[in-house]
Amino acid sequence: MKGLVLSGGKGTRLRPITHTSAKQLVPVANKPILFYGLEAIAKSDIKEVGIVVGDTKNEIKSAVGDGSKFGLKITYIEQEAPLGLAHAVKISQDFLKDDDFVMYLGDNLIKDGIKTFVDKFREKKPNSQILLAKVPNPQQFGVAELKDGKVINLVEKPKQPKSDLALVGVYMFDKNIFEAVNNIKPSLRGELEITDAIQYLVNKKYNVLPHVITGWWKDTGKLEDMLEANRIILDTLEAENLGKVENSSMEGKVVLQKNSEIKNSTIRGPVIIGENCKIVNSYIGPFTSVYFNTIVENSEIEHSIVLENSKIKDVKRIEDSLIGQNVEILRSEKKPHAYRIMVGDSSRIEIA
Repeated sequence: MKGLVLSGGKGTRLRPITHTSAKQLVPVANKPILFYGLEAIAKSDIKEVGIVVGDTKNEIKSAVGDGSKFGLKITYIEQEAPLGLAHAVKISQDFLKDDDFVMYLGDNLIKDGIKTFVDKFREKKPNSQILLAKVPNPQQFGVAELKDGKVINLVEKPKQPKSDLALVGVYMFDKNIFEAVNNIKPSLRGELEITDAIQYLVNKKYNVLPHVITGWWKDTGKLEDMLEANRIILDTLEAENLGKVENSSMEGKVVLQKNSEIKNSTIRGPVIIGENCKIVNSYIGPFTSVYFNTIVENSEIEHSIVLENSKIKDVKRIEDSLIGQNVEILRSEKKPHAYRIMVGDSSRIEIA
């Protein structure tokens, strides 16, 4: 069995961060989102993984390498344009050959991993198996309709959903999926949809089984979901101090990584602070992750993600925010007093 991880896509809902960075490499609890998926695949006793890459291929390759740090052998498969999930399967046939495989969307986070899901496929040997979760807003997802324990219909973002079971973004297939992806037509948005390919299998009487998860999962394509995933994962961490703490209070679950310093500050967990950071005269509140080489002085931050090489100084309070890499946020004494801002396309700033 092999793995196929989709790591293309432009991440438009996380701009401007994704103008300069792959959305799958934005860190949640100081670990790139993509790494959680690769670790989940490795724990499912799968060794060979193809990663479908697009415009950010060099960044993905640099971060993941040959896969050996995950116990995997990685093959990179280039997709010339984001032409749909089924298209990604289609172009991966030379890698997948006739092997069964799990397809995993690289910006998904699943609390309990996928080993149970993969083991069920190995045991039942259907032609396809789809991971589902009950959601309160099924009209925003691909939705599955079930009968007698099998999938009978799939609808993408239905106006009147017939169930509350959403496709999570992890799928199992045998070689018959290639018949499907080679026989469907592009959707109105010009993409080969994986829901259409699975519906083809259903219509042709192939065996498509559901697997409903009970733990949480997140599609981290939006800021709100990214912060929620960060909150949930931070709450699972164990406290660890590998840095230097001086005249400071560290409360709750706090992870302080190597060569970082905390001075005259209060850190209230769950919080993770990456390597080579400096926190001075500041408050870092619950559900915050600060990536490496970042400086925070005379500031307060809570329920936020701060990426690497950033500097925050003399800022009264930051909440519910995603701050990109190499960013400076500081209070200036220049006159006249004014907000002086340089931001990229598709940014959002809220000022009180």
